[in-house]
Amino acid sequence: MSDSPDDIAARLRPITAEEWPAFARAMLSAFGEEASESWLAAPHGLAELDRSLSLWEGDRVAATAGIYTRELTVPGAVVPCAGVTWVTVSPTHRRRGVLSAMMRRQLTELHEQEREPVAALWASEASIYGRFGYAPAAWRGGLTGRTREMALRPDVDLGAGTVQAVSVDEYRAAVPAVHEQVRRFVPGNMARGPGWWERLTDDDPQRRGGATARRYLLHTDPDGTATGYAAYRVTSAWDDGAGTPDGTVAVDEVRALGTPAYAALWRYLLSIDLTRNVRYRLASVEDPLRYLVADPRSVQVRPVDTLWVRLVDVGRALAARRYPTRINLVFEVRDRFCPWNDGRWALTAHPAGGFCAPTDADPDLVLGIEELSAAYLGGVSLASLQAAGRVREVSPGAVTLASTAFSWPVTPWCPDDF
Repeated sequence: MSDSPDDIAARLRPITAEEWPAFARAMLSAFGEEASESWLAAPHGLAELDRSLSLWEGDRVAATAGIYTRELTVPGAVVPCAGVTWVTVSPTHRRRGVLSAMMRRQLTELHEQEREPVAALWASEASIYGRFGYAPAAWRGGLTGRTREMALRPDVDLGAGTVQAVSVDEYRAAVPAVHEQVRRFVPGNMARGPGWWERLTDDDPQRRGGATARRYLLHTDPDGTATGYAAYRVTSAWDDGAGTPDGTVAVDEVRALGTPAYAALWRYLLSIDLTRNVRYRLASVEDPLRYLVADPRSVQVRPVDTLWVRLVDVGRALAARRYPTRINLVFEVRDRFCPWNDGRWALTAHPAGGFCAPTDADPDLVLGIEELSAAYLGGVSLASLQAAGRVREVSPGAVTLASTAFSWPVTPWCPDDF
């Protein structure tokens, strides 16, 4: 194959419903996964084929990409977000500009159609997406611990509510309203429509890895109002040498509207019979459990990047979020991949809103689109990036002001992988 980058870009196109099986097989093969025949039979409910991209060699798919239409919580607001997914390139087509062509096609269309001002993805390999302007902006905690060491503090208020095991149907009926309230306060969280809840509660026995079926908990206040929920599995194990149980509680999610409900759900999870370990892979780095237990060393956290963010349109994206303190600075943004962002931007903002537009004024800060995207959710300090040589201060004090204004009191966290 001797296609030029322009030829490759011209051959990229969305797939049809009839092409879904071939597209899905190619995509899943690249991720080392297999899908059931029922999944391959037709596009799943969340698939947006008009936002897919494919590169074909005859009847074979050589590259795939897609976008989910999402809504992302950012500091003080929510914004439309292009959830980039399904990105693969066959080994036969590597180092030929295929990935660059797909990334450029996605971002250019978002810009020209004035769609989402922000794009985000979960990076399978951390070295790939920086050259396209994406940067890690949220982390998961990888929380683990030994349940017998994780007793709650004696002064923790457990409230007057109750925790009950419920069916998947009861869970689906009650928890979306709880999630809709809590997700609006946490940068990195995303809205979940019915299709996303269906995906999150899908429980293919072939994917359980020796664990139980997913189990569901619901916390309700005395008046019957649902105020929290949890989903988890249990893997049975025994310490053969001691003859004692050593099972593991694998937590998928715990959310609540207040501390008593959250603590009560965790008390249940830490008290499950025949288990001695807990693992919460997608927990926030700053999960409140760390501060609910009497022994802070009993909760182990191993942060790993999750959501990578990319500002598609700098002006719209920066104006969309809120800032905890006033800011009036000019940013010189370097963005070779999306030239419409490359240049100087004047940001005037405060806790109630902001305005951002191109300017010819002298810059206060000079930075790349990666650095600006990393700081967008409030979890990465521009001062830390300056210390790494990735932000240049022109006006004295500008880094301190910008770092303060871009910060946020709630740690970014994304529990929705896609």
